[in-house]
Amino acid sequence: MNFQQLKIIREAARRDFNLTEVANMLYTSQSGVSRHIRELEEELGIEIFIRRGKRLLGMTEPGKALLVIAERILNEASNVRRLADLFTNDATGVLTIATTHTQARYSLPPVIKSFRALFPEVRLELIQGTPQEIETLLHNGGADIGIASERLSNDAALVAFPWFRWHHNLLLPVDHPLNTVNPLTLEEIARWPIITYRQGITGRSRIDEAFMRKGLAPDIVLSAQDSDVIRTYVELGLGIGLVAEQSGDGLESGGLVRLDTRHLFDANTVWLGLKRGQLQRNYVWRFIELCNAGLSLEEIKRQAMEPDEVAIDYQI
Repeated sequence: MNFQQLKIIREAARRDFNLTEVANMLYTSQSGVSRHIRELEEELGIEIFIRRGKRLLGMTEPGKALLVIAERILNEASNVRRLADLFTNDATGVLTIATTHTQARYSLPPVIKSFRALFPEVRLELIQGTPQEIETLLHNGGADIGIASERLSNDAALVAFPWFRWHHNLLLPVDHPLNTVNPLTLEEIARWPIITYRQGITGRSRIDEAFMRKGLAPDIVLSAQDSDVIRTYVELGLGIGLVAEQSGDGLESGGLVRLDTRHLFDANTVWLGLKRGQLQRNYVWRFIELCNAGLSLEEIKRQAMEPDEVAIDYQI
């Protein structure tokens, strides 16, 4: 058994058992991947994968147990390589944060300002992407911290800490008829063309769930990735907008106003995700602490380093 075989097992599970993608990820050939799998199965005397011909369909029960062990071994090997660097470069280095546009633009600036005051020698890199892209970056080591409202708390390979809860606002022209509707209802909103976030980001699932519960089919005429784009098209008169409440200061330009819709849509939680079981530099732990003052450094480290810990939604 060797590290390359364990990496193949891990990547096969991550890449939906597509051996071509596994080979590309590990810079090897598909035949080499197949050979490693076959040799490992022969060595252990078990079948790791469920097959149909040459195609892998999933993992057997022994394979699933092996995957858990492989993840742990590879994480610990990574920790060994990081150990010396962690102790010699505790206050310098690069902190890479993968986050959505909304958090990078509106929520992170005050936290980053405070962080820079504590760690002036640490350079920051912000990578903006979708929750799925953020999750992938955490898995493959492309980011130290991931920040998003969706996905991160549901991944067993990550540990997620809550940052804050937020709601959606309705964005519309000041002279729009909905501005005088009281109480504002989903039925009234569904009568108008809607512009909001695309699937999978910035709480879009909460919007869809709310309309679905009422049996409504909203006319979403345009979906976008960030709040500024939504605002632009609302200003053009293409529809009314559903945006994150933190995406503005309430003083809208272009003759727009915001209406509170927290009574219509469920709250969203922004999560800070780390790769579970991986050692981090001190400034990574401190960044999490700056975001959630209710967590001590000891509690952050304990949750992050215990492999079987379940993410807890603290009161925030």
